[in-house]
This record gives sequence, structure tokens and C-alpha cells, in this order.
Amino acid sequence: MLVLSGILVMVIGLMLRFNALLVVVAAGFVTGLAGGLSINDIVGAIGEAFVKNRYMSLFILILPVIGLMERHGLRERAEILIGKINAATAGRIFMIYLFVRQVTVAFGINMSGMVAMVRPLIAPMSEAAVAQGRPVSQRTLDKVRGVAASADNTGNFFGQNLFLAAGGLLLIKGCYGTIRLFCRVNRYGVIRIANCCLCLYR
Repeated sequence: MLVLSGILVMVIGLMLRFNALLVVVAAGFVTGLAGGLSINDIVGAIGEAFVKNRYMSLFILILPVIGLMERHGLRERAEILIGKINAATAGRIFMIYLFVRQVTVAFGINMSGMVAMVRPLIAPMSEAAVAQGRPVSQRTLDKVRGVAASADNTGNFFGQNLFLAAGGLLLIKGCYGTIRLFCRVNRYGVIRIANCCLCLYR
């Protein structure tokens, strides 16, 4: 029963708004000590879990990199690039990005859409395409940013279940299996391809 004391530590720590990472580590130590592990065993278990799942923390590196790129003119360069292309329109930019987002997500590649693509690149490029050197109202800019964000969400939503190992697709298969409706995963993929095509058509 004492092994569950780590849960109590987490609840109290988060209620008191302590640093979440410190609370989780403290709860791990409390659980390990209650379970009869030594300090060395606990540290080893935490280190092993971190090494096995280190790819999960890669997204943290994206934030400072994007921040540095924005500080050194990434948004401005994107606007200048689109300003030089006469055929560029906001709608075409959204369609291209929607297609790219769907394809990459379908292959299990996460581009961290909002952080790495929409805010520093897609939104400024779309704003420049709408403005074409003319002043634009803040309301129009807000609408452009909203559509850029929706293109990212739509591409992610319709593309994610094309990846056969996606959690959502496996969840659907599992739910159907509980009511004895068995179907191969690749058949779900065919249905999702049809949905993606309809999404691009619309």
C-alpha cells in the first residue's frame, strides 16, 4: 500500500503548484523507497526510462531554435520571398501546406506544425500574399492567421490515421474488436485516404 504514496506526493505537489518535473521525480523516489529499492536502483531506473524515451523530448529543442531564427529575421525573409512571387496567393499557400502536412503525418513525421511551421513561416507568407505591399487591417490578418492554423489542424487530423501504427487507428480497431467487428487495419487506411481526398477537394 505504501508504494502508492508516490501518487499522493504528485497530487499534493501539483495542487501546491510546485515545479511539475521536480514533483514527478520526487514521486518516483518516494515510490521506489516505499517499494524497497535503493537510491542507486531508483536513479538507474529513471535514467534507463529517459534513455529509452529520449526522442520524446526532442520537441523541446525546437522552441529555442525557432525563437533564434525568428529573432534573426525568419518571418521577414518569408514575407520578402512571397512578395517576389506574383502568382502566390494565401489560398495556394494553404493548399500546398495542407497537402504537405497530410503527407508527412501519414508517414509518421511530426513537423510540430504550429510551433515550427505556422507561426514562423506559413502565417507570415500568407499575410504577405494577401497584402502585396498594401496596408491590411488587423481583422484581415487575424483571419489569415486563423485559416493558416486551421490548415495545419485539418492536415494533421485527416493525415494522422493514414499511418498504420497511429494510436487513433489502433484505438478504432480495438474498439471494434471488443464488439466482435473485426477488420484489418489497412482497410481503415483506405477509408482514411478517401477522407483525405475529400478534404483536399473541399
